[in-house]
Amino acid sequence: MAGSHSNVLHERLRSLLIEARSAAGVTQAELAAQLARPQSFVSKIERGERQLDVVEFLGIAQALGVDPAELIAKLANSASTVAKGQRQ
Repeated sequence: MAGSHSNVLHERLRSLLIEARSAAGVTQAELAAQLARPQSFVSKIERGERQLDVVEFLGIAQALGVDPAELIAKLANSASTVAKGQRQ
């Protein structure tokens, strides 16, 4: 069960980052340029082919002008919802 919980949370984090990028009106290529990384870096994260470490997460949040704590709070809410669903 822990694996499926983790998968759901990784998917939710990807969704939050995609939403934040879209809301900022930034393309994958533009975000990648701000991060000094290739566009494939952003693409792989958004498709779930690559996971982020905390430093990369903070860099992306900063580049998008979003509060990383807000994204984490949303992710934590999702974690609570998933955990409740697994206990039922």
